[in-house]
Amino acid sequence: MASGTAQDRINQHAWRSWGARRWFGTASDWTDPGEAAAIAWVADEVRGQPILDVGVGGGRTVALLRALSDDYTAVDYMPEMVEICQRNHPDVRVMQMDARNMSRFADNSFALVMFSFNGIDAVDYPGRVAILREFERVLRPGGMMLFSTHNMRGPSYRENLSRFVRFPHLSANPIAVGIDTARVICNLPIATFNYLRHSRLNREFDGYAIRVCAAHKFGIVIVYTELAAQQRALAELGLHTEVVFGNLNGEPVREGQDLRDLYWFHFIARKAAASEPPPAAPGTRQ
Repeated sequence: MASGTAQDRINQHAWRSWGARRWFGTASDWTDPGEAAAIAWVADEVRGQPILDVGVGGGRTVALLRALSDDYTAVDYMPEMVEICQRNHPDVRVMQMDARNMSRFADNSFALVMFSFNGIDAVDYPGRVAILREFERVLRPGGMMLFSTHNMRGPSYRENLSRFVRFPHLSANPIAVGIDTARVICNLPIATFNYLRHSRLNREFDGYAIRVCAAHKFGIVIVYTELAAQQRALAELGLHTEVVFGNLNGEPVREGQDLRDLYWFHFIARKAAASEPPPAAPGTRQ
């Protein structure tokens, strides 16, 4: 079960809404070209091997990962999502479990652990570290983790209420104008209430931040991170960042690249093989 932090309570409330449950229950396919490229990167190595799908939601990633291996296990910390996923995929093993504590899984169990759609951002920073530590524990030596996370330098970090203050598009169709107008009238008060209420949790730290996010009408609070800071955090846990993809295309992020147009990253990190020393953090010497 979740630890019950303020961030947990806010985010789970948003995901229990009818609209969120409906969306998660019908979502399918890749979130973006970067996710497709990231899964293609690991595909050959993990094919036929044990895969753990964390934060499975309504099952968007089930078909994507089962195409690689039938040795597949899915978990989510919300019972509502587990129920939806089991209904959508009755032949799949789905468990209710908080990724901060996966003690039901033995050490060195999986060749790939995936946490998609920026799910790791939904918990506070200590919880994030606990999740990555659990991933390292349950991965086999040489195994890989794949997770996505919001870019602290990207365009979504400074989104504000102006996103919801948009005049209807000019159109010869009065029905379309009416629908756009109604959408603004309905969404703006909810977004304003959520934005003012949740902004009290906004904090900036060295390399990461906690901030209300425009998704779900500013209904969630998430962690944003800097690329180098996330690489250092992984190295401190004995994990080597193998490649990072942005959300916009299928090309790996390049050193020195301008990252301000990327909404989030897809990290692929590898656990050291049994005979290898742990990786050094970027900018340090071994």
